[in-house]
Amino acid sequence: MKKGKNNDTIKKVLKYIKKYRISVILSLFFAAVTVVLTLYLPILTGDAVDYMIGKGQVDFEKLAGLIGRMAVIICATGISQWIMNICNNKITYRVVKDIREDAFSKMEILPLKYLDAHAPGDIVSRIIADADQFADGLLMGFTQAFTGVLSIIGTLLFMLSINVWITLVVVIVTPLSFFVAGFISRRTYKMFQLQSAARGEQTSLIDEMVGSQKVVQAYSHEDAALEKFSEINGRLKKYSLDATFYSSITNPATRFVNNLVYAGVGITGALFVLNGYLTVGGLSCFLGYANQYTKPFNEISGVITELQNALACAARVFELIEEKPQVPDAKDAKAPDTVKGEVVFDNVHFSYVPDKKLITGFNLHVKPGQRVAIVGPTGCGKTTVINLIMRFYDVGSGSIKVDGTDIRQMTRQSLRGNIGMVLQETWIKDGTIFDNIVIGKPDASKEEAIEAAKASHAHSFIKRLPDGYDTIVKEDGSNLSQGQKQLLCIARVMLCSPPMLILDEATSSIDTRTELKIQNAFAKLMEGRTSFIVAHRLSTIQNADIILVMKDGNIIEQGNHENLLKKGGFYANLYNSQFA
Repeated sequence: MKKGKNNDTIKKVLKYIKKYRISVILSLFFAAVTVVLTLYLPILTGDAVDYMIGKGQVDFEKLAGLIGRMAVIICATGISQWIMNICNNKITYRVVKDIREDAFSKMEILPLKYLDAHAPGDIVSRIIADADQFADGLLMGFTQAFTGVLSIIGTLLFMLSINVWITLVVVIVTPLSFFVAGFISRRTYKMFQLQSAARGEQTSLIDEMVGSQKVVQAYSHEDAALEKFSEINGRLKKYSLDATFYSSITNPATRFVNNLVYAGVGITGALFVLNGYLTVGGLSCFLGYANQYTKPFNEISGVITELQNALACAARVFELIEEKPQVPDAKDAKAPDTVKGEVVFDNVHFSYVPDKKLITGFNLHVKPGQRVAIVGPTGCGKTTVINLIMRFYDVGSGSIKVDGTDIRQMTRQSLRGNIGMVLQETWIKDGTIFDNIVIGKPDASKEEAIEAAKASHAHSFIKRLPDGYDTIVKEDGSNLSQGQKQLLCIARVMLCSPPMLILDEATSSIDTRTELKIQNAFAKLMEGRTSFIVAHRLSTIQNADIILVMKDGNIIEQGNHENLLKKGGFYANLYNSQFA
Protein backbone atom coordinates (compact mmCIF):
# COMPACT_ATOMS: atom_id res chain seq x y z
CA MET A 1 0.00 0.00 0.00
CA LYS A 2 2.80 2.35 1.03
CA LYS A 3 4.81 1.43 -2.06
CA GLY A 4 1.74 2.09 -4.23
CA LYS A 5 1.23 5.47 -2.60
CA ASN A 6 4.91 6.28 -3.18
CA ASN A 7 4.60 5.35 -6.86
CA ASP A 8 1.47 7.50 -7.20
CA THR A 9 3.36 10.46 -5.75
CA ILE A 10 6.24 9.91 -8.20
CA LYS A 11 3.78 9.84 -11.12
CA LYS A 12 2.26 13.13 -9.98
CA VAL A 13 5.70 14.72 -9.70
CA LEU A 14 6.61 13.49 -13.19
CA LYS A 15 3.49 15.19 -14.61
CA TYR A 16 4.79 18.51 -13.28
CA ILE A 17 8.30 17.81 -14.60
CA LYS A 18 6.90 16.94 -18.05
CA LYS A 19 6.27 20.65 -18.75
CA TYR A 20 10.02 21.28 -18.57
CA ARG A 21 11.16 18.33 -20.72
CA ILE A 22 13.51 20.53 -22.78
CA SER A 23 15.42 21.44 -19.61
CA VAL A 24 15.38 17.75 -18.60
CA ILE A 25 16.82 16.72 -21.99
CA LEU A 26 19.53 19.40 -21.69
CA SER A 27 20.30 18.27 -18.15
CA LEU A 28 20.59 14.63 -19.29
CA PHE A 29 22.80 15.64 -22.21
CA PHE A 30 25.23 17.62 -20.07
CA ALA A 31 25.13 14.90 -17.40
CA ALA A 32 26.17 12.40 -20.07
CA VAL A 33 28.94 14.74 -21.28
CA THR A 34 30.16 15.20 -17.70
CA VAL A 35 30.19 11.43 -17.09
CA VAL A 36 31.96 10.57 -20.36
CA LEU A 37 34.65 13.19 -19.79
CA THR A 38 35.05 12.14 -16.14
CA LEU A 39 35.41 8.49 -17.18
CA TYR A 40 37.87 9.29 -19.95
CA LEU A 41 40.23 10.88 -17.42
CA PRO A 42 41.30 7.57 -15.72
CA ILE A 43 42.36 6.21 -19.16
CA LEU A 44 44.71 9.18 -19.56
CA THR A 45 45.88 8.70 -15.97
CA GLY A 46 46.65 5.00 -16.70
CA ASP A 47 48.56 5.96 -19.85
CA ALA A 48 50.52 8.50 -17.81
CA VAL A 49 51.49 5.75 -15.34
CA ASP A 50 52.69 3.53 -18.21
CA TYR A 51 54.85 6.45 -19.47
CA MET A 52 56.59 6.44 -16.05
CA ILE A 53 57.34 2.72 -15.61
CA GLY A 54 60.72 3.12 -13.99
CA LYS A 55 63.70 5.28 -13.10
CA GLY A 56 65.08 6.95 -16.20
CA GLN A 57 62.22 5.54 -18.29
CA VAL A 58 59.89 8.56 -18.32
CA ASP A 59 58.54 9.74 -21.69
CA PHE A 60 58.27 13.49 -20.96
CA GLU A 61 57.15 14.37 -24.47
CA LYS A 62 54.11 12.11 -24.35
CA LEU A 63 53.42 13.13 -20.72
CA ALA A 64 53.30 16.81 -21.71
CA GLY A 65 50.73 16.05 -24.41
CA LEU A 66 48.64 14.00 -21.92
CA ILE A 67 48.71 16.75 -19.30
CA GLY A 68 47.43 19.26 -21.90
CA ARG A 69 44.56 16.94 -22.88
CA MET A 70 43.75 16.31 -19.21
CA ALA A 71 43.60 20.06 -18.53
CA VAL A 72 41.16 20.57 -21.45
CA ILE A 73 38.97 17.66 -20.28
CA ILE A 74 38.90 18.93 -16.69
CA CYS A 75 37.81 22.43 -17.85
CA ALA A 76 35.17 20.97 -20.20
CA THR A 77 33.85 18.74 -17.39
CA GLY A 78 33.52 21.75 -15.07
CA ILE A 79 31.63 23.82 -17.67
CA SER A 80 29.35 20.89 -18.52
CA GLN A 81 28.58 20.27 -14.85
CA TRP A 82 27.84 23.98 -14.29
CA ILE A 83 25.32 24.06 -17.18
CA MET A 84 23.75 20.82 -15.91
CA ASN A 85 23.29 22.36 -12.44
CA ILE A 86 21.64 25.46 -13.94
CA CYS A 87 19.15 23.20 -15.79
CA ASN A 88 18.47 21.20 -12.62
CA ASN A 89 17.87 24.33 -10.55
CA LYS A 90 15.44 25.67 -13.14
CA ILE A 91 13.50 22.39 -13.28
CA THR A 92 13.33 22.03 -9.49
CA TYR A 93 12.23 25.54 -8.56
CA ARG A 94 9.81 25.85 -11.47
CA VAL A 95 8.16 22.56 -10.46
CA VAL A 96 7.92 23.64 -6.82
CA LYS A 97 6.55 27.04 -7.93
CA ASP A 98 3.85 25.26 -9.95
CA ILE A 99 2.98 22.94 -7.06
CA ARG A 100 2.78 25.86 -4.61
CA GLU A 101 0.56 27.83 -6.98
CA ASP A 102 -1.73 24.82 -7.45
CA ALA A 103 -1.89 24.28 -3.68
CA PHE A 104 -2.71 27.94 -3.00
CA SER A 105 -5.23 28.04 -5.87
CA LYS A 106 -6.92 24.93 -4.47
CA MET A 107 -7.03 26.52 -1.01
CA GLU A 108 -8.95 29.45 -2.54
CA ILE A 109 -11.70 27.15 -3.89
CA LEU A 110 -11.87 24.62 -1.07
CA PRO A 111 -15.23 24.39 0.68
CA LEU A 112 -15.35 26.05 4.09
CA LYS A 113 -15.99 22.69 5.74
CA TYR A 114 -12.41 21.64 4.83
CA LEU A 115 -10.91 24.85 6.22
CA ASP A 116 -13.06 24.51 9.35
CA ALA A 117 -11.82 20.94 9.87
CA HIS A 118 -8.08 21.61 9.36
CA ALA A 119 -5.82 23.81 11.42
CA PRO A 120 -4.56 26.84 9.44
CA GLY A 121 -0.99 26.18 10.58
CA ASP A 122 -1.06 22.68 9.07
CA ILE A 123 -2.21 24.06 5.71
CA VAL A 124 0.52 26.73 5.85
CA SER A 125 3.09 24.04 6.69
CA ARG A 126 2.07 21.99 3.64
CA ILE A 127 2.35 24.92 1.22
CA ILE A 128 5.62 26.33 2.64
CA ALA A 129 7.68 23.88 4.73
CA ASP A 130 6.70 20.65 2.94
CA ALA A 131 7.18 22.27 -0.48
CA ASP A 132 10.66 23.45 0.62
CA GLN A 133 11.62 19.95 1.82
CA PHE A 134 10.35 18.52 -1.46
CA ALA A 135 12.44 21.05 -3.43
CA ASP A 136 15.62 20.04 -1.55
CA GLY A 137 15.05 16.34 -2.27
CA LEU A 138 14.11 16.93 -5.91
CA LEU A 139 17.18 19.09 -6.53
CA MET A 140 19.44 16.44 -5.01
CA GLY A 141 17.68 13.83 -7.14
CA PHE A 142 18.31 15.74 -10.35
CA THR A 143 21.84 16.74 -9.46
CA GLN A 144 23.10 13.36 -8.25
CA ALA A 145 20.72 10.69 -9.55
CA PHE A 146 21.21 11.55 -13.24
CA THR A 147 24.99 11.64 -13.09
CA GLY A 148 25.05 8.69 -10.67
CA VAL A 149 23.10 6.32 -12.91
CA LEU A 150 24.99 7.42 -16.03
CA SER A 151 28.31 7.04 -14.17
CA ILE A 152 27.47 3.45 -13.18
CA ILE A 153 26.46 2.49 -16.74
CA GLY A 154 29.39 4.36 -18.33
CA THR A 155 31.95 2.93 -15.90
CA LEU A 156 30.78 -0.63 -16.53
CA LEU A 157 31.15 -0.12 -20.28
CA PHE A 158 34.66 1.36 -19.90
CA MET A 159 35.69 -1.46 -17.55
CA LEU A 160 34.33 -4.12 -19.92
CA SER A 161 36.45 -2.60 -22.69
CA ILE A 162 39.59 -3.11 -20.55
CA ASN A 163 38.97 -6.49 -18.85
CA VAL A 164 35.79 -8.58 -18.71
CA TRP A 165 36.80 -10.83 -15.78
CA ILE A 166 37.69 -8.05 -13.34
CA THR A 167 34.43 -6.32 -14.36
CA LEU A 168 32.51 -9.48 -13.36
CA VAL A 169 33.99 -9.24 -9.84
CA VAL A 170 32.57 -5.71 -9.60
CA VAL A 171 29.15 -6.73 -10.94
CA ILE A 172 28.84 -9.73 -8.56
CA VAL A 173 29.39 -7.57 -5.45
CA THR A 174 27.16 -4.68 -6.68
CA PRO A 175 23.73 -6.13 -5.62
CA LEU A 176 24.79 -5.76 -1.97
CA SER A 177 24.59 -1.98 -2.39
CA PHE A 178 21.05 -2.20 -3.76
CA PHE A 179 19.99 -4.50 -0.92
CA VAL A 180 21.40 -2.17 1.75
CA ALA A 181 19.89 0.97 0.16
CA GLY A 182 16.48 -0.69 -0.30
CA PHE A 183 16.45 -2.06 3.27
CA ILE A 184 17.12 1.39 4.74
CA SER A 185 14.82 3.40 2.42
CA ARG A 186 11.80 1.26 3.35
CA ARG A 187 12.23 2.35 6.96
CA THR A 188 13.03 6.00 6.34
CA TYR A 189 9.85 6.82 4.37
CA LYS A 190 7.55 6.18 7.34
CA MET A 191 9.80 8.21 9.65
CA PHE A 192 9.89 11.18 7.26
CA GLN A 193 6.11 10.95 6.84
CA LEU A 194 5.60 11.14 10.62
CA GLN A 195 8.17 13.94 10.81
CA SER A 196 6.27 16.03 8.23
CA ALA A 197 2.93 15.50 10.00
CA ALA A 198 4.43 16.46 13.39
CA ARG A 199 6.07 19.53 11.83
CA GLY A 200 2.68 20.62 10.48
CA GLU A 201 1.11 20.08 13.92
CA GLN A 202 3.83 22.15 15.54
CA THR A 203 3.47 24.99 13.01
CA SER A 204 -0.28 24.99 13.66
CA LEU A 205 0.19 25.26 17.43
CA ILE A 206 2.78 28.06 17.12
CA ASP A 207 0.47 29.95 14.74
CA GLU A 208 -2.41 29.55 17.16
CA MET A 209 -0.41 30.61 20.22
CA VAL A 210 1.16 33.65 18.52
CA GLY A 211 -2.24 34.87 17.34
CA SER A 212 -3.88 34.31 20.74
CA GLN A 213 -1.05 35.27 23.12
CA LYS A 214 -3.14 37.86 24.96
CA VAL A 215 -5.85 35.31 25.71
CA VAL A 216 -3.22 32.72 26.69
CA GLN A 217 -1.69 35.12 29.20
CA ALA A 218 -5.04 36.42 30.43
CA TYR A 219 -6.13 32.90 31.39
CA SER A 220 -2.67 31.77 32.59
CA HIS A 221 -2.63 29.11 29.90
CA GLU A 222 1.13 29.39 29.38
CA ASP A 223 2.02 26.15 31.22
CA ALA A 224 -0.61 24.13 29.35
CA ALA A 225 0.57 25.61 26.04
CA LEU A 226 4.18 24.81 26.90
CA GLU A 227 3.22 21.28 27.89
CA LYS A 228 1.41 20.69 24.60
CA PHE A 229 4.29 22.24 22.63
CA SER A 230 6.80 20.05 24.50
CA GLU A 231 4.74 16.93 23.72
CA ILE A 232 4.60 17.75 19.99
CA ASN A 233 8.24 18.86 19.99
CA GLY A 234 9.21 15.60 21.69
CA ARG A 235 7.44 13.57 19.02
CA LEU A 236 9.06 15.67 16.30
CA LYS A 237 12.46 15.10 17.90
CA LYS A 238 11.88 11.32 18.04
CA TYR A 239 10.69 11.07 14.44
CA SER A 240 13.54 13.33 13.25
CA LEU A 241 16.16 11.32 15.14
CA ASP A 242 14.79 8.03 13.82
CA ALA A 243 14.70 9.38 10.28
CA THR A 244 18.22 10.80 10.64
CA PHE A 245 19.52 7.55 12.18
CA TYR A 246 18.28 5.41 9.31
CA SER A 247 19.41 7.90 6.70
CA SER A 248 22.84 8.32 8.33
CA ILE A 249 23.66 4.59 8.24
CA THR A 250 23.08 4.50 4.48
CA ASN A 251 26.41 6.07 3.57
CA PRO A 252 28.65 3.98 5.88
CA ALA A 253 26.84 0.78 4.83
CA THR A 254 27.26 1.43 1.13
CA ARG A 255 30.86 2.58 1.68
CA PHE A 256 31.58 -0.81 3.28
CA VAL A 257 30.21 -2.56 0.18
CA ASN A 258 32.19 -0.20 -2.05
CA ASN A 259 35.40 -0.99 -0.20
CA LEU A 260 34.72 -4.69 -0.82
CA VAL A 261 34.42 -3.90 -4.53
CA TYR A 262 37.67 -1.89 -4.47
CA ALA A 263 39.52 -4.67 -2.61
CA GLY A 264 38.17 -7.29 -5.04
CA VAL A 265 39.34 -5.25 -8.04
CA GLY A 266 42.77 -4.65 -6.45
CA ILE A 267 43.42 -8.33 -5.67
CA THR A 268 42.07 -9.67 -8.99
CA GLY A 269 43.83 -6.92 -10.97
CA ALA A 270 47.18 -7.62 -9.21
CA LEU A 271 46.97 -11.29 -10.23
CA PHE A 272 46.32 -10.23 -13.84
CA VAL A 273 49.35 -7.87 -13.74
CA LEU A 274 51.61 -10.61 -12.34
CA ASN A 275 50.53 -12.92 -15.14
CA GLY A 276 51.13 -10.25 -17.79
CA TYR A 277 47.47 -9.86 -18.81
CA LEU A 278 47.31 -6.24 -17.60
CA THR A 279 49.78 -3.36 -17.33
CA VAL A 280 50.33 -1.39 -14.12
CA GLY A 281 48.75 1.62 -15.82
CA GLY A 282 45.76 -0.56 -16.80
CA LEU A 283 45.34 -1.66 -13.17
CA SER A 284 45.63 1.97 -12.02
CA CYS A 285 42.95 2.88 -14.57
CA PHE A 286 40.73 -0.01 -13.36
CA LEU A 287 41.10 1.00 -9.71
CA GLY A 288 40.11 4.51 -10.70
CA TYR A 289 37.03 3.11 -12.43
CA ALA A 290 36.19 0.94 -9.42
CA ASN A 291 36.25 4.09 -7.30
CA GLN A 292 34.19 5.97 -9.92
CA TYR A 293 31.75 3.05 -10.10
CA THR A 294 31.17 2.75 -6.36
CA LYS A 295 31.02 6.50 -5.66
CA PRO A 296 27.56 6.96 -7.31
CA PHE A 297 26.16 4.22 -5.06
CA ASN A 298 27.02 6.38 -2.04
CA GLU A 299 25.42 9.38 -3.71
CA ILE A 300 22.35 7.47 -4.93
CA SER A 301 21.78 5.90 -1.51
CA GLY A 302 21.88 9.41 -0.03
CA VAL A 303 19.52 10.59 -2.77
CA ILE A 304 17.11 7.74 -2.02
CA THR A 305 16.98 8.79 1.63
CA GLU A 306 16.37 12.43 0.71
CA LEU A 307 13.79 11.40 -1.87
CA GLN A 308 11.90 9.46 0.81
CA ASN A 309 11.65 12.72 2.78
CA ALA A 310 10.78 14.67 -0.38
CA LEU A 311 8.07 12.19 -1.41
CA ALA A 312 6.57 12.15 2.09
CA CYS A 313 6.35 15.97 1.97
CA ALA A 314 5.08 15.97 -1.62
CA ALA A 315 2.34 13.49 -0.66
CA ARG A 316 1.05 15.95 1.97
CA VAL A 317 1.00 18.81 -0.57
CA PHE A 318 -0.76 16.62 -3.15
CA GLU A 319 -3.36 15.64 -0.55
CA LEU A 320 -4.25 19.34 -0.34
CA ILE A 321 -4.16 19.82 -4.12
CA GLU A 322 -6.42 16.78 -4.67
CA GLU A 323 -9.04 17.73 -2.08
CA LYS A 324 -12.49 18.04 -3.60
CA PRO A 325 -13.12 21.72 -4.40
CA GLN A 326 -16.38 23.45 -3.64
CA VAL A 327 -19.18 22.56 -6.05
CA PRO A 328 -18.39 24.62 -9.19
CA ASP A 329 -20.86 27.09 -10.62
CA ALA A 330 -23.41 25.47 -12.90
CA LYS A 331 -22.58 25.67 -16.62
CA ASP A 332 -25.71 27.74 -17.22
CA ALA A 333 -25.27 29.80 -14.02
CA LYS A 334 -26.67 33.30 -14.26
CA ALA A 335 -24.96 36.56 -13.39
CA PRO A 336 -27.79 39.13 -13.18
CA ASP A 337 -26.79 42.78 -13.52
CA THR A 338 -29.43 43.97 -11.09
CA VAL A 339 -30.89 42.27 -8.03
CA LYS A 340 -34.12 43.44 -6.38
CA GLY A 341 -33.53 41.47 -3.20
CA GLU A 342 -36.45 39.02 -2.90
CA VAL A 343 -35.19 36.02 -0.88
CA VAL A 344 -37.14 32.77 -0.43
CA PHE A 345 -36.15 29.80 1.76
CA ASP A 346 -38.17 26.81 0.57
CA ASN A 347 -38.17 23.80 2.93
CA VAL A 348 -34.42 24.09 3.58
CA HIS A 349 -32.63 21.29 5.44
CA PHE A 350 -28.97 21.57 6.44
CA SER A 351 -26.47 20.13 8.92
CA TYR A 352 -22.70 20.45 9.27
CA VAL A 353 -22.43 16.84 10.46
CA PRO A 354 -24.71 14.29 8.76
CA ASP A 355 -25.71 12.59 12.03
CA LYS A 356 -26.53 15.84 13.82
CA LYS A 357 -29.54 17.77 12.52
CA LEU A 358 -29.43 21.56 12.67
CA ILE A 359 -31.83 23.29 10.26
CA THR A 360 -34.94 21.31 9.24
CA GLY A 361 -37.87 22.45 7.09
CA PHE A 362 -36.84 26.12 7.15
CA ASN A 363 -39.27 28.38 5.22
CA LEU A 364 -39.06 32.14 4.81
CA HIS A 365 -40.20 34.74 2.27
CA VAL A 366 -38.42 38.12 2.36
CA LYS A 367 -39.73 40.85 0.07
CA PRO A 368 -37.34 43.32 -1.61
CA GLY A 369 -36.24 46.09 0.75
CA GLN A 370 -37.36 44.34 3.96
CA ARG A 371 -35.18 44.30 7.06
CA VAL A 372 -34.99 40.85 8.62
CA ALA A 373 -33.52 40.44 12.09
CA ILE A 374 -32.46 36.99 13.27
CA VAL A 375 -32.25 36.42 17.04
CA GLY A 376 -31.98 33.45 19.32
CA PRO A 377 -29.66 31.65 21.73
CA THR A 378 -26.09 30.73 20.81
CA GLY A 379 -25.90 27.77 18.42
CA CYS A 380 -29.50 28.09 17.19
CA GLY A 381 -28.46 28.53 13.54
CA LYS A 382 -28.36 32.32 13.05
CA THR A 383 -24.92 32.44 11.41
CA THR A 384 -25.70 29.21 9.55
CA VAL A 385 -28.58 30.98 7.78
CA ILE A 386 -26.11 33.69 6.70
CA ASN A 387 -23.62 31.03 5.50
CA LEU A 388 -26.35 29.47 3.37
CA ILE A 389 -27.43 32.80 1.83
CA MET A 390 -23.80 33.54 0.87
CA ARG A 391 -23.31 29.95 -0.38
CA PHE A 392 -20.39 29.37 1.93
CA TYR A 393 -22.24 26.09 2.44
CA ASP A 394 -24.86 24.54 0.14
CA VAL A 395 -28.22 23.41 1.47
CA GLY A 396 -28.70 19.69 2.07
CA SER A 397 -32.16 19.78 0.49
CA GLY A 398 -34.73 22.41 -0.42
CA SER A 399 -33.68 25.67 -2.04
CA ILE A 400 -32.83 29.32 -1.47
CA LYS A 401 -33.94 31.69 -4.23
CA VAL A 402 -33.00 35.29 -4.95
CA ASP A 403 -35.46 37.07 -7.26
CA GLY A 404 -36.93 33.66 -8.15
CA THR A 405 -33.57 32.10 -9.14
CA ASP A 406 -32.07 29.27 -7.10
CA ILE A 407 -28.74 30.62 -5.82
CA ARG A 408 -27.10 27.38 -7.05
CA GLN A 409 -28.03 28.60 -10.55
CA MET A 410 -26.21 31.91 -9.97
CA THR A 411 -22.47 32.41 -10.14
CA ARG A 412 -20.96 32.79 -6.68
CA GLN A 413 -19.22 35.99 -7.76
CA SER A 414 -22.52 37.50 -8.88
CA LEU A 415 -24.37 36.39 -5.73
CA ARG A 416 -21.72 37.65 -3.33
CA GLY A 417 -21.11 40.80 -5.37
CA ASN A 418 -24.73 41.80 -4.71
CA ILE A 419 -24.46 41.27 -0.96
CA GLY A 420 -22.54 43.55 1.43
CA MET A 421 -21.39 41.72 4.53
CA VAL A 422 -20.09 43.00 7.86
CA LEU A 423 -19.16 40.33 10.38
CA GLN A 424 -18.34 40.36 14.06
CA GLU A 425 -14.92 38.94 13.14
CA THR A 426 -13.02 41.65 11.29
CA TRP A 427 -10.40 40.98 8.63
CA ILE A 428 -7.78 43.59 7.76
CA LYS A 429 -5.18 42.87 5.12
CA ASP A 430 -1.56 44.02 5.09
CA GLY A 431 -1.60 47.35 3.23
CA THR A 432 -2.80 50.94 3.56
CA ILE A 433 -6.08 52.11 5.10
CA PHE A 434 -7.22 53.05 1.58
CA ASP A 435 -6.40 49.55 0.26
CA ASN A 436 -8.52 48.03 3.01
CA ILE A 437 -11.55 50.21 2.28
CA VAL A 438 -11.56 49.58 -1.50
CA ILE A 439 -11.26 45.76 -1.34
CA GLY A 440 -14.79 45.35 -2.69
CA LYS A 441 -14.40 48.13 -5.28
CA PRO A 442 -10.74 48.28 -6.40
CA ASP A 443 -11.38 51.01 -8.99
CA ALA A 444 -12.84 53.45 -6.41
CA SER A 445 -11.29 56.91 -6.17
CA LYS A 446 -9.87 58.33 -2.96
CA GLU A 447 -12.79 60.78 -2.75
CA GLU A 448 -15.27 57.85 -2.83
CA ALA A 449 -13.30 56.05 -0.10
CA ILE A 450 -13.33 59.20 2.06
CA GLU A 451 -17.11 59.58 1.62
CA ALA A 452 -17.60 55.93 2.66
CA ALA A 453 -15.33 56.46 5.68
CA LYS A 454 -17.29 59.54 6.68
CA ALA A 455 -20.59 57.62 6.36
CA SER A 456 -19.19 54.87 8.60
CA HIS A 457 -17.72 57.44 11.08
CA ALA A 458 -14.21 56.07 10.42
CA HIS A 459 -12.92 59.31 8.87
CA SER A 460 -12.21 61.02 12.19
CA PHE A 461 -9.86 58.32 13.51
CA ILE A 462 -8.21 57.85 10.08
CA LYS A 463 -7.29 61.58 9.99
CA ARG A 464 -5.49 61.16 13.33
CA LEU A 465 -3.28 58.38 11.97
CA PRO A 466 0.32 59.35 10.99
CA ASP A 467 -0.29 59.16 7.21
CA GLY A 468 -4.08 59.29 7.12
CA TYR A 469 -5.47 57.05 4.38
CA ASP A 470 -1.91 56.09 3.35
CA THR A 471 -1.09 54.69 6.79
CA ILE A 472 0.23 51.14 6.53
CA VAL A 473 -1.83 48.67 8.54
CA LYS A 474 0.00 45.68 9.96
CA GLU A 475 -1.13 42.13 9.29
CA ASP A 476 -4.53 41.52 10.96
CA GLY A 477 -4.63 45.22 11.86
CA SER A 478 -2.69 44.78 15.09
CA ASN A 479 -1.94 48.54 15.21
CA LEU A 480 -5.69 49.35 15.23
CA SER A 481 -8.28 48.81 17.95
CA GLN A 482 -11.02 46.25 17.41
CA GLY A 483 -13.57 49.04 17.05
CA GLN A 484 -11.46 50.86 14.45
CA LYS A 485 -11.09 47.67 12.43
CA GLN A 486 -14.85 47.16 12.51
CA LEU A 487 -15.43 50.73 11.29
CA LEU A 488 -13.13 50.03 8.32
CA CYS A 489 -15.14 46.89 7.51
CA ILE A 490 -18.34 48.93 7.63
CA ALA A 491 -16.75 51.55 5.33
CA ARG A 492 -16.11 48.79 2.75
CA VAL A 493 -19.81 48.04 2.59
CA MET A 494 -20.72 51.73 2.51
CA LEU A 495 -18.42 52.14 -0.50
CA CYS A 496 -19.86 49.17 -2.46
CA SER A 497 -23.49 50.09 -1.65
CA PRO A 498 -24.86 46.65 -2.66
CA PRO A 499 -28.60 45.84 -3.10
CA MET A 500 -28.54 43.36 -0.19
CA LEU A 501 -26.90 43.57 3.24
CA ILE A 502 -25.85 41.09 5.91
CA LEU A 503 -24.89 42.51 9.29
CA ASP A 504 -23.69 39.84 11.71
CA GLU A 505 -23.12 41.63 15.03
CA ALA A 506 -21.66 44.44 12.91
CA THR A 507 -21.29 46.91 15.80
CA SER A 508 -20.29 44.52 18.58
CA SER A 509 -16.87 46.18 19.16
CA ILE A 510 -17.95 49.83 18.85
CA ASP A 511 -18.65 52.20 21.74
CA THR A 512 -22.29 53.13 22.43
CA ARG A 513 -22.03 56.73 21.17
CA THR A 514 -20.45 55.73 17.86
CA GLU A 515 -22.85 52.80 17.60
CA LEU A 516 -25.84 55.17 17.61
CA LYS A 517 -24.25 57.11 14.74
CA ILE A 518 -23.52 53.87 12.88
CA GLN A 519 -27.07 52.65 13.39
CA ASN A 520 -28.33 55.87 11.80
CA ALA A 521 -25.90 55.39 8.89
CA PHE A 522 -27.02 51.78 8.51
CA ALA A 523 -30.67 52.85 8.62
CA LYS A 524 -29.97 55.19 5.73
CA LEU A 525 -27.96 52.50 3.87
CA MET A 526 -30.70 49.89 4.38
CA GLU A 527 -33.40 52.02 2.81
CA GLY A 528 -34.73 50.08 -0.18
CA ARG A 529 -32.24 47.23 0.41
CA THR A 530 -33.01 43.72 1.63
CA SER A 531 -31.13 43.37 4.90
CA PHE A 532 -30.41 40.46 7.24
CA ILE A 533 -29.32 41.51 10.71
CA VAL A 534 -27.96 39.04 13.26
CA ALA A 535 -27.93 40.61 16.70
CA HIS A 536 -27.67 39.66 20.35
CA ARG A 537 -28.45 43.19 21.56
CA LEU A 538 -32.15 43.34 20.83
CA SER A 539 -32.21 47.14 21.16
CA THR A 540 -30.50 47.33 17.75
CA ILE A 541 -33.22 45.50 15.81
CA GLN A 542 -36.46 47.03 17.10
CA ASN A 543 -37.11 48.76 13.75
CA ALA A 544 -36.80 45.53 11.70
CA ASP A 545 -39.72 44.64 9.45
CA ILE A 546 -39.49 40.97 10.40
CA ILE A 547 -37.86 39.45 13.46
CA LEU A 548 -37.14 35.73 13.21
CA VAL A 549 -36.74 34.02 16.57
CA MET A 550 -34.72 30.85 16.09
CA LYS A 551 -34.16 27.88 18.34
CA ASP A 552 -32.51 24.56 17.44
CA GLY A 553 -32.41 25.48 13.73
CA ASN A 554 -36.10 26.31 13.44
CA ILE A 555 -38.13 29.53 13.41
CA ILE A 556 -40.27 29.38 16.56
CA GLU A 557 -41.62 32.95 16.38
CA GLN A 558 -41.94 35.53 13.64
CA GLY A 559 -43.24 39.11 13.52
CA ASN A 560 -42.28 42.69 14.31
CA HIS A 561 -41.02 43.92 17.68
CA GLU A 562 -44.40 45.09 19.06
CA ASN A 563 -46.31 41.96 18.03
CA LEU A 564 -43.69 39.62 19.47
CA LEU A 565 -43.72 41.49 22.79
CA LYS A 566 -47.51 41.23 22.94
CA LYS A 567 -47.32 37.46 22.39
CA GLY A 568 -45.29 37.16 25.61
CA GLY A 569 -43.35 34.19 24.20
CA PHE A 570 -39.67 33.35 23.80
CA TYR A 571 -38.76 36.72 22.25
CA ALA A 572 -40.52 38.67 25.00
CA ASN A 573 -38.65 36.69 27.66
CA LEU A 574 -35.37 37.22 25.78
CA TYR A 575 -36.01 40.96 25.43
CA ASN A 576 -37.11 41.45 29.03
CA SER A 577 -34.08 39.54 30.33
CA GLN A 578 -31.81 42.13 28.66
CA PHE A 579 -33.63 45.09 30.19
CA ALA A 580 -34.68 43.64 33.53
